[in-house]
Amino acid sequence: MPPPPGEARRTVRTFAWASFLHDLGADMVFSVWPLFLRNVLGASMTAVGVIDGIGEALVSLSQAASGYLSDRLRKRKVFVWLGYALGGVARVGYALAPTWHVILPFRILDRAGKLRGSPRDAMISELSHHADRGGNFGLQRMMDNLGAVCGVSLSLLLLPLLGYRPVFLLAAVPSLLAALLILRRIRENVPTGPAPSRGLRLRDIDRNLRLYLAANALLQLGSFSYSFLLIAAADRGVAAGAVPVLYLLYTFVAALASLPAGRLADRIGRKPVLALSLLSWALVAALFLVTRHPAGALAAFVLYGLHLGMLDPVQKTLAAELSPKRFVASTLGGFQLVLGAMALPASLLAGFLWDSVSPAAPFVLSLALTALSLLLLLFVRERR
Repeated sequence: MPPPPGEARRTVRTFAWASFLHDLGADMVFSVWPLFLRNVLGASMTAVGVIDGIGEALVSLSQAASGYLSDRLRKRKVFVWLGYALGGVARVGYALAPTWHVILPFRILDRAGKLRGSPRDAMISELSHHADRGGNFGLQRMMDNLGAVCGVSLSLLLLPLLGYRPVFLLAAVPSLLAALLILRRIRENVPTGPAPSRGLRLRDIDRNLRLYLAANALLQLGSFSYSFLLIAAADRGVAAGAVPVLYLLYTFVAALASLPAGRLADRIGRKPVLALSLLSWALVAALFLVTRHPAGALAAFVLYGLHLGMLDPVQKTLAAELSPKRFVASTLGGFQLVLGAMALPASLLAGFLWDSVSPAAPFVLSLALTALSLLLLLFVRERR
């Protein structure tokens, strides 16, 4: 049954605050994660790569699986609160782990907690209309980014005073509070229509959605890890102590841009805002190609924040609107699976080109792939 008047707005706001709390705790940990693994637990760089590689692979798989199950079971809420709770439990495990070997199952638990994503986004989409869907996704993403900003700031403040393990224990609290918030304040939103008798198939995806998937896959293939941008900034004279400030800068800009970007997409359409996001990323790559000055790197990180702030909420909005109505969560999960499948080769390819050709080569490739992505996006037709 449809939610009572005003409940849709309250539900979206509750999801936004849960995202803020969870990312507050997550970035208290992940802003210093590699240092903890190496300096406290004695992990080699190979071990760090294995731990993080397995974790990132699970993110996409868990979202795809939960999207499929959410549509088949006609349940959303259980996946959302369970995902937040898993993140909180994992951080307790991080704090208590005696060696890096013990970290791996908790890392798996933490990244499996991403199963909350597709069902939550499906609920936001189903509770929205075309006139406010972009704004709702923008609000959720804004609070997500603000939580990250606060988490990194708290980590920088508390780490010298308390050390890694107490900070990680504290980081578990916000995620557990987020799970409690979902349990107490979210009413199950049962999708309308009969339950699908099968899962999403390729033939259920029309030409528009296929083009959109291809455009985003190309963009992701050229959008390597932010670590490359931080290293490129250091190569351009940004002091080592200022590098974490760049991380905070782009996250803060993304937080500021997310809600206005979503609302702008509601007013002028999804594709123009996505195009602006892609152009912002192209300017990031171009700046790193043409400037060797720290000020150029600073400007590039501001543009990178704008790119992320516009991309994520509008990207999800259009994916939800292009999906078959019975398979919204499955489509969003599959969409994230495609992006995740591109993320690993994107960074591997960028690293290979950086070492084997030149540090400029990844940025040149990114410009070419972004142009192709923008070209495909022109042929995608929005639905109202």
